[in-house]
Amino acid sequence: MPLIHPNLHLTKLAGAIPAWSGEIKPGDLRPICKNVQDGGGRLVALWGSDARGQGKGYSLHVALVNESGLVCLSLPLPAGLPNYPDISQIFPVANRMQRAAYDLLGIYAHEGHDHRKWLRHGAWHGGSFPLRKDFDAAQSRTDEPDAYPFVQVEGQGVHEIAVGPVHAGIIEPGHFRFSVVGENPLRLEERLGYTHKGIEKRFESMSLQQGAKLAGRVSGDSTVAYAWAYAMAAESIAAVTPPDRALWLRALFLERERIANHLGDLGYLGNDVALTFGFSQFWILKEQVLRNNAALFGHRYLMDRIIPGGVTMDLAESGKRKLFEECAMLEREVRVLRSIYEEHAGVQDRFIGAGRIEPMLAARLGLCGLAGRASSQAWDARVQFPCAPYGKLDVRMATYRNGDVAARVIVRFDELFESLRLQREILANLAGGDDLARPLDQLSAYGFGVGMVEGWRGEVLVAIHTGAEGNLTRVHPHDPSWQNWPVLEHAVIGNIVPDFPLINKSFNLSYSGQDL
Repeated sequence: MPLIHPNLHLTKLAGAIPAWSGEIKPGDLRPICKNVQDGGGRLVALWGSDARGQGKGYSLHVALVNESGLVCLSLPLPAGLPNYPDISQIFPVANRMQRAAYDLLGIYAHEGHDHRKWLRHGAWHGGSFPLRKDFDAAQSRTDEPDAYPFVQVEGQGVHEIAVGPVHAGIIEPGHFRFSVVGENPLRLEERLGYTHKGIEKRFESMSLQQGAKLAGRVSGDSTVAYAWAYAMAAESIAAVTPPDRALWLRALFLERERIANHLGDLGYLGNDVALTFGFSQFWILKEQVLRNNAALFGHRYLMDRIIPGGVTMDLAESGKRKLFEECAMLEREVRVLRSIYEEHAGVQDRFIGAGRIEPMLAARLGLCGLAGRASSQAWDARVQFPCAPYGKLDVRMATYRNGDVAARVIVRFDELFESLRLQREILANLAGGDDLARPLDQLSAYGFGVGMVEGWRGEVLVAIHTGAEGNLTRVHPHDPSWQNWPVLEHAVIGNIVPDFPLINKSFNLSYSGQDL
């Protein structure tokens, strides 16, 4: 059990990863967070809930991780003005999460330094909160102008460059406000959340199985990670363990998702430095992976292949042979492409030193996932908290120290080859029975479960709260992009404006995953 505060009493949660939950008092929140930070731990997620219909009230929920595992804390809030101590001075990444919690639920981080709206783009007025149970959408519409208060930078020669929210391509909206002198950025400020799909509200009216489909669509490029984290949270509440074969298939799907996305990103990064050859070659390889997914598992991106209790698709012996052949082909082709990238003077000139995040800054800002590992942040849930079957696979974590675009490229290459190795191991061990799922259609009353999966971008967390009938009363999906978008604002400093697309793509963060 994590020893992070002498007054904290934790309950071990059932499930695939080491996780505990506990209720705390307002005065304990900051000391606990400080103890976790001092011990090298991090903030994973922060969200709120409205349990007034259950005879309770509003609560703040904080998920922290250290070397022992995941700790989920609940803080009941006062009824009048539901507020809690600000923790953004301890974990800077909490700032936007706290602002989002206010926009959606009206719970307030007192003594915080930044109370600007985050998700409320004029879609609903300031006194209305969509995640409250008594929210009335018809009464909450507003025509008030957005008027977001960007930070102003003044001085001789300073001017602003506004990029987005509409971009030259089929991508989701995001606004980037550069304050520059000439081509040198002094500050970058992001504004995200333009679509606000209402995903967290939709979960409240869904059955467990309907919620599984929605979870897999939070961020389409990470559908496997989200579906597995959701299923893991549900299985924790129900104390259900999927069949062994289903767990091996889940790992296969997750590594295939990682392979496909790393192939695509490596192509995009070549394209951003005018090596269109690299773009076309990597995307040919990615397309082959997606076509094999469709042929063997019925969906190019593996949506709805993971459900609470197990999986929906099996793999025949002929399919195994096909994937072994694919592994050999990818390893051969990617080794050649890696040598081209590493020996191309123009590519390396653009990659090396661009968008650097020093390890100390990465730790302070909570940089996670592959971008964190490129800045010496040795966190990978498959290694530290291996859920089945990863405990049998001995995952080799890929890390690097330079923290620039070149380092993030190196980590992608290393992880791609490791995923190919893992895929071979999974295929070799994929045996045992025809049972792919255990029945799981209803959860227990007043339950809480959490799942955390190392997606290709970083750790994906899903928390589930249930009501009196085992229904979904609150589901919170958390994308690693919440942690990493603020770091991008620091990565552009010391570079030039034309390098922003390259630096941005080297992180390749999700707009959709943090725009719920």
